[in-house]
Amino acid sequence: MNLRTLKYFVAIVDAGSLTAAAEAIAIAQPALSRQMHDLERDLGAQLLLRTPRGVRMTKAGAALYESAQRMLAEAQKVRKHLEGPQPAVESSVVLGASPTLSRVLVPGVFERCQRSLAGVKLTVREAFTPMLLEWLEKGLIDMAIITSSGIGSGRGIATQPLLGEPFVLVTQKSRQMSAIVPVTRLPRIPLLMTTLHRSIIEHDLMPLGIHLNVHSEIDSVDTIRELVMQGHWSTLMPVSVFKPADPQGRIVLSEVSGVQLNRQLMMATRIERNETAAISVLKDLVQAELVRLTRRGMFSLGNFAGAEPAPSR
Repeated sequence: MNLRTLKYFVAIVDAGSLTAAAEAIAIAQPALSRQMHDLERDLGAQLLLRTPRGVRMTKAGAALYESAQRMLAEAQKVRKHLEGPQPAVESSVVLGASPTLSRVLVPGVFERCQRSLAGVKLTVREAFTPMLLEWLEKGLIDMAIITSSGIGSGRGIATQPLLGEPFVLVTQKSRQMSAIVPVTRLPRIPLLMTTLHRSIIEHDLMPLGIHLNVHSEIDSVDTIRELVMQGHWSTLMPVSVFKPADPQGRIVLSEVSGVQLNRQLMMATRIERNETAAISVLKDLVQAELVRLTRRGMFSLGNFAGAEPAPSR
């Protein structure tokens, strides 16, 4: 077992099939299959189950996948340390983020990049997850922060879970909505929803046989936010969209009980043999900023910790 074999194994899992992984990392599929056969023989355990639709990890495979990611990340850090400081080279990196995340995430990430990525130009593109995945496949962006919805195998895209964020019911204070609203009440509340958020929530409600009362689909988070703040409508949105709370105290954020309505935020990149130093550092900066925001309560129903400044340059 060596780092190259571990990298191949991770690539297969991320791609969802041997064929997609072989194409993504530019290696012949028979050679990739031999590498996996040798790895399973060395470890004495079956790691992957081959199916007509691709591959699935066994219990042993899942354990190795988690360990392999840590080992590869540590090896990358050691390599950078041994290489020492590198001459500044003008380059660029393009980050994609959803409209619900850009407002809270990008400012802090941008400031961190100005401090840590000398000579690197950061560009940010905003779109919902399906478009971000399409841009990533085409090489129009280098990495994206997406939701788990809509990710398919065989796309040559590697994903890394970041955090889970609850959806909340947002209403005007005058409606006197309680802090906890039973899921059975949702069909009686007219909502404005984005198409993507509606699909995520309806998927979670399907086993309960509960249907949303969606008055209109509006694929503009800012527009929905403004309409709700004006007091005429309600919505189900990730909690960070309405944090920090409005200073006039016009809205109420209510937890929906009886079901877990969450979105999983994930980091997505193309599966490549050689990741640039800029992309590697950007990954670390995004995760550091998410940790800072989580500690402030940005992604939970608890009180927001206030205006903590983003990292200075």
